[in-house]
Amino acid sequence: MSILRLALCVAGVYSMFLIWGVAQERLSTPFPHIYGGKPERFRSVLLMNTAQSAASAISAFIYMAITRKSGQTFTQMIGLGSQPPLQNGSTKANGAAKANGHAPPITSNVPKRVLLGRFLQCALLITCAAPFGFAALGHISYPTMVLGKSCKLVPVMLMNVVLYRRKFAPYKYLVVATVTAGITIFMYMGNSPSKHKGAAESSLFGLFLLLINLLLDGAVNSTQDEIFSRYKISGQQMMLWINTFSTLITVFLMFAPLPHIPTIHPGPGGVAEWASAMDYIRTHPDSVVPLMQFAFTGAVGQLFIFETLQHFGSLTLVTITLTRKLFTMILSVVVYSHKLTLGQWAGAFIVFAGISIEAWVKRQEVHAKRVIAEKEKAKIKDL
Repeated sequence: MSILRLALCVAGVYSMFLIWGVAQERLSTPFPHIYGGKPERFRSVLLMNTAQSAASAISAFIYMAITRKSGQTFTQMIGLGSQPPLQNGSTKANGAAKANGHAPPITSNVPKRVLLGRFLQCALLITCAAPFGFAALGHISYPTMVLGKSCKLVPVMLMNVVLYRRKFAPYKYLVVATVTAGITIFMYMGNSPSKHKGAAESSLFGLFLLLINLLLDGAVNSTQDEIFSRYKISGQQMMLWINTFSTLITVFLMFAPLPHIPTIHPGPGGVAEWASAMDYIRTHPDSVVPLMQFAFTGAVGQLFIFETLQHFGSLTLVTITLTRKLFTMILSVVVYSHKLTLGQWAGAFIVFAGISIEAWVKRQEVHAKRVIAEKEKAKIKDL
C-alpha cells in the first residue's frame, strides 16, 4: 500500500508540475490577437495569482473535508481550534524547531489573530514575489528560471539567518557555494559573446528580478518553518489560509486603480487591472487554456506535495522535487526549442549535484538518528 501511495505521489507531483511549468512558460510568450493584431504577452500577474491561489484554497478545503476525522469540529479542521498533537509529521518533517535551536512547538491554545497574522505575512510576501518571477521570464529563458529556482536554498538560508538568527551546519555553506558556482557557470557559458550589449543587459536585469523573487521566496519559506516550529498546524491548513489570504489580497489589487509601477503593475496607471485583464482574454482567447492549466495543476500539485510530506517525509519530497525540476528544464528545452551549450549543461549538473549533497547528508542524519533510537529501545528492553 505504501509503495502504491508513493508511486501515486510521484506521478502526481511530476505530472502536475511538468504541465504547470509548460503552462507558465506559455503565459510568458505572446498570444495572437483574435482580430489579427500584433501578438502580445499576457501581463496580468495578479489574475494568474488569483486563479492559482483560489484553486489552491478550494482544493485544500475539499481535501480536508474529505479526510476529516470523526469528532473533529470545523474550527479544528481549518486549524483555528484546540486540537491534539498532529499525527501527520508536519512539524517533525520540517524539523525547524529542534534543528535550529528554537523552543518546541506550542501545545496550548494561541490567539487566532497571531496565527492568522503569520499566514497573512506569508500571503503578502508571496503576492510581492510573484510579479518579479514572472517579469524575469521576459529577460531570461525558462531553463535559467528553473535552475535559479533550484537554488532556493541560498535565499532560504540567508533569510533564516537575517530574520530568525538561525545557524546552519558547515556542509550547508558548501552546498551554497557549489550551487552558486553552478549557476554562475550556467550563465557565463552560454552564447553570450555573440549577444549584443542590450541583450546582455536584459539578461542581467532578468537575473536581478529573479534574485528579488528568490529572496522573497526565502522569506516565505523561513516564515513557514517558524510557523511549523511554533504552532500545531498541518500543511493543508497552512495551504488553505495562505492561499485564502493571497486570493483576498490579489482580488483587492485587481479592482484597485493602481498607478503604473514597472514590473509590479505594468499596465496603464489609474485603471483597474481586472478590466485590462478581461479585455486581453477577450482579444487573446488562446491564453485561457494555459491560464486554467496553470491554476489547476498548481493547486493539485500542492496537494500531492503535502501528501508526500505527510506520509514519506521531507527527504523523499526533496528527491522528488529535485528530479522534477531537472525534467522540467529538459521538457522546456524540448517543447520550446531552447538551446543550451555543453558548458551550460555542466553548470546545471553542478547545481543539481550540490542540491543532491544536501539530500544525501540529510538522509545520513535521519539514518543515524534512527540507529540511535533503536539502540535506546534495545536498552529499555534489556532493563
